[in-house]
Amino acid sequence: MENNIRIRGAREHNLKNVNLVLPRNKLIVFTGLSGSGKSTLAFDTIYAEGQHRYLESLSSYARQFLGQMEKPDVELIEGLSPAISIDQKAASHNPRSTVGTVTEIYDYLRVLYARIGIPHCPIGGEEIKKLSVEQMVEKVLDFGEGEKVQILSPVVRGRKGEYHQLLKDLHKQGYTQVRINDKIQDLSKSISLARYKNHNIEVLLDKLEVKSENIARITDDIEQSLKLADGLVLIIHKKSEFILNQKLSCPDHDVSFSEIEPRIFSFNSPFGACETCDGLGTKKEIDPNLVIPDRKLSISQGAIMPLNYKGNNYYGMVFRSVADKYGFSEHTPVNQLPENLLNEILFGREVPEYIRVRHFMHGRVHIYHLKFQGIIPWLERRYRESESENIRADIERYMSQSPCPTCEGRRLKKESLLITIGSKNITKVTQMSVRKSLEFFENLKLSKRELLIAERILKEIKARLKFLVDVGLDYLTLDRPAYTLAGGEAQRIRLASQIGSGLVGVLYILDEPSIGLHARDDSRLLDTLERLRDLGNTVLVIEHDEATMRRADMIVDIGPGAGIGGGEIVAQGTIDDIIKEPRSITGQYLLGQKKIPLPDQRRKIRDKYITIVGANEHNLKNLTVHFPLGVFTCITGVSGSGKSTLVNDILHKALARKLQKAMERPGKFARIEGTEFLDKTIIIDQSPIGRTPRSNPATYTNVFSTIRELYSKTKEAKIRGYLPGRFSFNVNGGRCDNCQGDGIIKIEMHFLPDVYIPCDVCSGKRFNRETLEVK
Repeated sequence: MENNIRIRGAREHNLKNVNLVLPRNKLIVFTGLSGSGKSTLAFDTIYAEGQHRYLESLSSYARQFLGQMEKPDVELIEGLSPAISIDQKAASHNPRSTVGTVTEIYDYLRVLYARIGIPHCPIGGEEIKKLSVEQMVEKVLDFGEGEKVQILSPVVRGRKGEYHQLLKDLHKQGYTQVRINDKIQDLSKSISLARYKNHNIEVLLDKLEVKSENIARITDDIEQSLKLADGLVLIIHKKSEFILNQKLSCPDHDVSFSEIEPRIFSFNSPFGACETCDGLGTKKEIDPNLVIPDRKLSISQGAIMPLNYKGNNYYGMVFRSVADKYGFSEHTPVNQLPENLLNEILFGREVPEYIRVRHFMHGRVHIYHLKFQGIIPWLERRYRESESENIRADIERYMSQSPCPTCEGRRLKKESLLITIGSKNITKVTQMSVRKSLEFFENLKLSKRELLIAERILKEIKARLKFLVDVGLDYLTLDRPAYTLAGGEAQRIRLASQIGSGLVGVLYILDEPSIGLHARDDSRLLDTLERLRDLGNTVLVIEHDEATMRRADMIVDIGPGAGIGGGEIVAQGTIDDIIKEPRSITGQYLLGQKKIPLPDQRRKIRDKYITIVGANEHNLKNLTVHFPLGVFTCITGVSGSGKSTLVNDILHKALARKLQKAMERPGKFARIEGTEFLDKTIIIDQSPIGRTPRSNPATYTNVFSTIRELYSKTKEAKIRGYLPGRFSFNVNGGRCDNCQGDGIIKIEMHFLPDVYIPCDVCSGKRFNRETLEVK
């Protein structure tokens, strides 16, 4: 096999006919300025060619159902392995996707609990064990040679009745003695039982000594009891009594379990999911605080947000009538209304009352009676009954998610949570951090039989948990929703999954895996990358981190500049080779010739602060934090310490709700102070900015709006009566009708990649001839 990956004539995007030789089974770092062409070479050329070749190996029938990647602009790539990309795209936005499901750990947990989990009675909490006849015989033999035992069949347990017929039938079948309410009685004699009292009736089958020659006799007694007592056997040894059960049921409380299967632990299956929330763990409900976000306002001032209150519109008329009926003024601030009255406005009275509404329409007064059910029940009914997506979306603005009242956020049915391993049900395990989960399974005590069944499953679970610890994600919980993960966290989870797969001979391409990682965890990540390499894989990493570069087998510096000034291989080799290259900006920083300058004077912190009091979300422990205004503030800490929770989930959302009436609910905190010093909050995160193929930097930054305004004010545009909309490629009028303003025509090729050609009418200029005449 070729020991190198050879690239010749790569010209994708800004690459300038790049030729490169990369050694296989090494850790290689691509570095350089942002925009120099690193991602173009790694993802758009090497990875794209790998995917293209894989798809080419499939049949033409299969290819038409798969997304096609365009063949990159490169002359030749030799020695290319199967390529896997691990980028920083956010994890699934599906609310059902969790860390446990993404890593497949939860799938193994479901199998583990189905195979060795111990069910418990929901009433008394006793263990329920299902035993075969052979296991029951073993239990009796375990008492020891020569021990005396009695075998009884519990035909009635804690039920009322006289049981004349049952006792007669038992006597006819040849049984001589029964134990009734702990007293042995002879069936040949008349037995009278109180009709309205609970009774226990057990048929005495045998009294014997535990001996090897009595095994057949013990087996026969047990089988008789199982038939008589519907799967139950009572064993008396000395002064102790033992109920043995052939079925998953509690003999004391008449509670039965269905067969334990992996699907009853799945919150994506109707067999396991909580019926109230369908396995989501949360329920969307109308939030009174979103319905009335500012209680300083009165109803007439628009305090009730969903109503769009105006004095002369429909809702204005209705609430004027409600105010008359309930005895308050619509001009009174909401925070001055009695609490019970506000509850009646929001939730209605226990028995809804009719109100008399005077509605002015077309110059006439219409009087009718309306049953007032309360704002929130009215919104809930509209949400349920409306078929309009717009109406439902509008009502959702006033809804917030809260833990499901039935499962309390645990997603599963109550029956599934009664099954435990090591005294913990499956939800308690997923609520622990990855590190604590690993400790739990490493210290788990199992019987020989359980260990024989679960050994391979436990090995997989522990290995995958260990991989998550190694990539610095030991602070995550397995029930953490995948959509709440940062891009770097999602990437490291995918990395851990790949290590767990044990593939060899693969080319892995990663995009800055160290982003968001604390220096404490950096070395563990590098150990993981080296382990991936040592399995027999080539690991190609786009990275700016110095520690990663120093541990790499090879560094490729791409540049020297960005955009049109980049696209060349500036230097290639070890870190010493990079430092020796005078054109390498990376080398100059590594050598210390260039540094990020520190300010000689820092801006003074004034007396204006934003203060968060009592932050309690996730792992935050009742924090009070003062954020100074007018200065550059850095929030730092190890991975998982609570930085994002404090800043993104509490500070930003609380400010957005206070200043911009945003509907998102912030994390738990007591209060926020200092909002009077601000008028707006903006969060700049890692989410992509472009929503459509038509979006570009000019449209996103609104510069294009100014450009369109400018063109509409030219002399030629005024003569022709062109407005700014004429110069938009998103609307009819000024854009090219042939390509709809795209500038290109898409030609579908079915099982081949789609072909894009410049529009033959506008030649890729996106506008029609008349619009382009305005200069």
